[in-house]
Amino acid sequence: MSGNTLGKIFKLTTFGESHGSAIGGVIDGCPAGLSVDFEYIQQQLQERKIDPLAINSRKEEDAVEFFSGIFEGKTTGTPIGFLIANKDLQEIDYQQEKTILKPSHAHYVYWKKYGIFDHRGGGRASARETASRVVGGCFADMLIRQYNIEIETFTLQIGKVCTPYQWTELLLEKASENVLHCPDKQIAKEMLNELQNVKDQQDTVGCVVGGMIKNVPIGLGSPVFDKLSADLGKALLSINATKGFQYGAGFEAAGKYGSQINDKFDENFRTKTNYSGGIQAGISNGENIYFSVAFKPLPTLSQTQQSVDIYGKEAVLQPKGRHDICAAPRVRAVIKAMTAMTIADHLLQYLTYSK
Repeated sequence: MSGNTLGKIFKLTTFGESHGSAIGGVIDGCPAGLSVDFEYIQQQLQERKIDPLAINSRKEEDAVEFFSGIFEGKTTGTPIGFLIANKDLQEIDYQQEKTILKPSHAHYVYWKKYGIFDHRGGGRASARETASRVVGGCFADMLIRQYNIEIETFTLQIGKVCTPYQWTELLLEKASENVLHCPDKQIAKEMLNELQNVKDQQDTVGCVVGGMIKNVPIGLGSPVFDKLSADLGKALLSINATKGFQYGAGFEAAGKYGSQINDKFDENFRTKTNYSGGIQAGISNGENIYFSVAFKPLPTLSQTQQSVDIYGKEAVLQPKGRHDICAAPRVRAVIKAMTAMTIADHLLQYLTYSK
C-alpha cells in the first residue's frame, strides 16, 4: 500500500492497524537541536481521546515509545522512530465484518483494491491511525512555535447546531472554556444536547471544525502545484470522514462580487479585511490563515444496518464494538497536527529557498 508519507522536507510516515500489536511512525527532516516536550505530546494524545458523553469507547494509554532520533531530550536530526502499543483489543466484536460490508466504510474499496481487508476495527482505515499523526504534529508544532507561529482549532458545528458568527466575530479565547472547544458557551451547550440526542437515537452526526494559524510569515507556498492552500487541503482531507475543506471566504465567495471581497491594503501593506484567509495565489500573505473542515456522520452505528455480504447476498449488520457518534471534538487534535506538519514543511522549504 502506498501513500503513507506526508511532506517533502518535514516528513511523517505512519504504520500499523487498529488491532495490530502497535501503531507508529517515522518522522524525517526534523531539524537537530529541537527540545522535545514529552508532556505536550502526551497532552495532545489525550486531546484526541476526549469523550464528552463518557461513551464506552476504546481505552488506550497511548504512551509513546521513542527509539531513535532523540538524545538527551533533543532531536538529533536523524529519523525519529516511535511506537504506540495497542492494548485494549476486542477482535470478537468484528467477526461479522469478515463477510458483511459496512455501508459508507472503507471495507468495500479496500477489499476491491487490494483483495484483502483487515476487518478488525477497520484495520489501516481506522481513526486509530491518527494517533501517529498527532505525534508527528507535535514535533512540527514545537518547531514552528520557535518562529512564533500558533495554531488554534475549535468546533463550529455539530449537526444543525452551529455558530452564527463570521470569523472576525468569533471570540476564540472562549473556546477553551468548554469541552467541545466551541467559541460560544451557549452554542456549546446546544451542541452537547445535540450529541446526547444522537446518542439516544443510536445514530451518528456530522460536524465542522475550524482552524486558525497565526503569525505566519509572508512567502510560504509556491506557485501552481505546491500552493500552501492546496497542501493544507490535501493534508486535512486525508483525515478520516472528511467531506470538505475551505479557507478564507470559501464557498461563500461564489455568491459575492469582487468589489465586495477584494482585500484592500493599508499603508503598512496589511489588508483591511481578510477574505483571502491569509493566502493569496497559494502563498501566505502575512495575515491569519483560517479554514474549516467538514466531517460526515461516522459510518459505524449502534443500530442494525441493511447491507450485503461479500457474495452479494442481502445481510444485516448488527451493532457491535465501540465507536464515536461524532468526529468532534476528538478530531481537533488531528487537525492541529496535520496543519502543523504542513506549515512546518513549507516553512523549511521557505527557509531553504531564502538561504
